Amino acid sequence: MREDMLARLLSQAATEGSDLVTLRAVVEEASELGANRVLVRMGLDDPGAREDLSELRGLLGAWRDAKRSAWKAAVDWIVRAALALLLIGLAVRFGAWEMLK
Repeated sequence: MREDMLARLLSQAATEGSDLVTLRAVVEEASELGANRVLVRMGLDDPGAREDLSELRGLLGAWRDAKRSAWKAAVDWIVRAALALLLIGLAVRFGAWEMLK
């Protein structure tokens, strides 16, 4: 159907000349045809594609949140370990280690 419409518009432009309205119609039909071809090639031309994309976006958002939380937890642990090492170093430096023995 779209291919036929595009062919008729191109034929009209060739025979009658191409005014602005005809050119816009050709561009619109070609764009629509190209978009539909891309959706078919990607497997997103079925009725459930909208729900699939919505679910994938949700999963991607959850993955990003989990990744952000993991980085935050890792940084928190590194900071805590560094502070613990600093406190141990200060304790050894000021002789608190000898007092514990």
